[in-house]
Amino acid sequence: MKRIIINGANGYVASNFINELLKQHYEVIAFVRGNQKYSADQRMLDVMADINDGVFQQPKNLRIFNYSLLDENFGLSEQTLHELFQGDVDYYHFAASLKYDFKAKDEIFQTNMDGVENSVAVFSKYAAADSRFFFISTAYSCGKLAGRFEEKFYDVAEIDAFRNYYEQSKRYAENLIRKHIENDGLNAHILRLSQVVGNNKTGVTKTDYGIFDFSRRIQSLALRNPNLELRAKIDPESTQNLIPIDKVVSYLLQTVKIEQLPVIMNMVSKNAIRNSDILNSLHRLLPIKLVPQVELDKAEMNVYERIISIGMSFTASYTGTNIEFDTTKLDEVMEADDNEASPESIHRMIAYFLEENSDKKAKVAC
Repeated sequence: MKRIIINGANGYVASNFINELLKQHYEVIAFVRGNQKYSADQRMLDVMADINDGVFQQPKNLRIFNYSLLDENFGLSEQTLHELFQGDVDYYHFAASLKYDFKAKDEIFQTNMDGVENSVAVFSKYAAADSRFFFISTAYSCGKLAGRFEEKFYDVAEIDAFRNYYEQSKRYAENLIRKHIENDGLNAHILRLSQVVGNNKTGVTKTDYGIFDFSRRIQSLALRNPNLELRAKIDPESTQNLIPIDKVVSYLLQTVKIEQLPVIMNMVSKNAIRNSDILNSLHRLLPIKLVPQVELDKAEMNVYERIISIGMSFTASYTGTNIEFDTTKLDEVMEADDNEASPESIHRMIAYFLEENSDKKAKVAC
């Protein structure tokens, strides 16, 4: 059976993908960066246990390697890499910096550009000619594009065409892949994910990114200062493109099984969620009422509203978006299903996340 090699394997999407690959008996090679506190093995096994309700025993079809994204040969021996990449291999590049601001610009581009370049170099050196390279990008490499974001390459642009340096770095990385496809014949595919949330069927949510980070900040404020009614600079009719983790994993599994795939696919939700629905969920779950206001100057804010504004340093740039994503190529090859996020399923996810967050705080207090 096909061997699947994944870097950044302990990330949220990658680890959920691996969990399903293992169930379907694929051989999985997980590249994970160890640190001073935890080994690569421990980091991977911990996240797999978290996915599986605290219980995970490493199966024979999962091998874990400590690697360094920016080092030559990932810091692994040539003999090891020759062995790992032999045969029928699909390679998925998940590793990325999710930081976004100017202070972290160098780190963002080092990881999201230099890391991709090194990853392509390792793949090109060791993988067989028919092996495939999958780059996990973001649907928000669209930047501030007006109109429909198509499943094609867009040229690099200056930072004012984007909301942050993360978006810009991903556009640059896509064009790096494009160069290797056109000049070197790299057998590569770009998978653009929108905002990945929890499980649409169960509500289980193990990510603290995006709307969940915002929800956690509001929870902290509401529990310390209950029954506040505060304004927030948010357009209630604008939308978020939230794709459930179980749908993402379904798409990723299909990329393994389908031999002929488009070069670029926008893996996004067909049903955008309005900001007003997210705010209504928070109002139902927490002793606070957030009143969305499109125009709200900092000079007009009270102290609590300023706290909310500071906590929205990342999410604020997405509170006025109504982005249209093209999925023509995705729909041509992927099996359709109706597992789309809805206001009700997003409410379940937020409820699960906030309850888990409360439990963690209680344990720390004890």
